[in-house]
Amino acid sequence: MLPIDAAAHSSRWRRRHPVDKAVLGLGLTVLAISLPPWPGAVLVIGTALAVLLGPAGVPPRRLWRAYRIPLGFCVSGAVTLLVQVGAPEGFLTLDPNGPARAAGLLLRTSAASLGVLLFAFTTPMSDLLPRLVKAGVPPAVVDVALVTYRMSFLLLDSMTLIRQAQAARLGHTTRAATWRSLAGLGATAFVRAFDRAARLQAGLAGRGYDGTLRVLVPEARISPRFVAASATLLVALATLTLTLHPVLERPLG
Repeated sequence: MLPIDAAAHSSRWRRRHPVDKAVLGLGLTVLAISLPPWPGAVLVIGTALAVLLGPAGVPPRRLWRAYRIPLGFCVSGAVTLLVQVGAPEGFLTLDPNGPARAAGLLLRTSAASLGVLLFAFTTPMSDLLPRLVKAGVPPAVVDVALVTYRMSFLLLDSMTLIRQAQAARLGHTTRAATWRSLAGLGATAFVRAFDRAARLQAGLAGRGYDGTLRVLVPEARISPRFVAASATLLVALATLTLTLHPVLERPLG
């Protein structure tokens, strides 16, 4: 199981309905990409961190381990705005407006990533996917997503065991041995994936599979108070941003 999925299963908000957490987490994401980055994205970052580390109870180290990957993409995307190609001064030169644009993009994307992580750290996929049928998603699409989700963990477990076995047999001592081990890992994982898929199909057929996977979903009800509090928080953030933005953008003197 991935660390973020394990954290979602042990979250304080695990028993809350996914709609409750979607209003807050995805609402923060929408604010991050729609409001001015200064101060909107900064307020969203502060709010998301306060909720994640506070009421949601996400450990700081686990949050950082999950956040550093999307943060790396945010930084790499912002760096490209620092330069311009084909300017009269040269083929590749520094953009005078690059730092401001890069900072804005970095703030927006990092804030939006925290909003998505807020939803991911509190909502297991096993609680979310079965409920998508009621939201209008075709059952066949949900079934494929459930099977893919389950098979992904089995495949990752198999690859971990294979790598451990290769390391115990000195399969990573040299560069040539590492490449051979990598090729063997890919071939073995490919064969095992098809073998597990065939066994899964045989097992479903033996249990009278009729085209729909029926799974037990933990009972949860949408909390009007939680949704109302989340909506109030989002409106307050938007109002505060739109109020402060003209003041902060006003030149001094």
